Amino acid sequence: MKLNRFIALLSLQLILIISLQAQTDSTLQKKRLKPLVITSTIAYAGSLVALNQLWYADFERESFHFFDDSREWKQVDKAGHAYAAFHINSAGYEALRWAGLSENKSLTYGALSSIVVLSSIEVFDGFSSAYGASYTDLTANTFGTILFYGQKKLWKDIRIQPKFSFHRTDFPNHRPETLGKNLQEELLKDYNGQTYWLSLNLSKFNSFRNFPKWLNLAVGYGAHNMIYATDAGNVEFGLTPKRQYYLAIDFDFSEYKSESSLLNTVLYVLNMVHLPAPALEFSDSKFKFHYIY
Repeated sequence: MKLNRFIALLSLQLILIISLQAQTDSTLQKKRLKPLVITSTIAYAGSLVALNQLWYADFERESFHFFDDSREWKQVDKAGHAYAAFHINSAGYEALRWAGLSENKSLTYGALSSIVVLSSIEVFDGFSSAYGASYTDLTANTFGTILFYGQKKLWKDIRIQPKFSFHRTDFPNHRPETLGKNLQEELLKDYNGQTYWLSLNLSKFNSFRNFPKWLNLAVGYGAHNMIYATDAGNVEFGLTPKRQYYLAIDFDFSEYKSESSLLNTVLYVLNMVHLPAPALEFSDSKFKFHYIY
């Protein structure tokens, strides 16, 4: 399960800046950029060393190869890859703007950092006997990066924000080594409890200018009845895997800034999460309303 390695990188808010051309920018605050470059590079290199020891050291190395995991876990993990790529790109962009780079350079290097950081994990996987690089992972990573970069280029703003929510399920009891032995592990490993959202800020579209800026409309995707990666394994166990689709209200904190950097950081992180709210679920050709999901 590769997703937890991507989330580990996302939690570090890594940025890899690979061009010295940026230092010619007249608005550049060099006192901020230099520590940012050094800290990010060290964090990036250190995280790769740590990941190698945690996930790959116990497995033999092979020649580089690909593995087709496109049909596993009802593609919930692919949604997670796109989510991670978007937010690593976002974090890189925000850090570079803080350091004084221009809008265009921050967008370019932020997108490049996301692709380089996440692709490096696929390289590790490709040489490991336990895994294998994945075309669909690379596609999902690219989609998440483009979702951020494209909106900034087209609208100079983010109108569609990927978000994440989680609830505990009973499925880890059947395979705790795979789906998690505690809440922290389940959060990353139990795809049954994960839902990924695209939250639309309608007030940023011309037809909905009078819509409250803090109130969004979100569409979500998840899956259920999975303790094995493939449908065949779950059916053999007696489960019927199913996809779940959601329509819900959501909350947007991106418009609110304060003089407190701590509060702004809290709002930034909070905006990555879909908070509990009323939702309409569609699954098994049936609709179900949740007062709080």
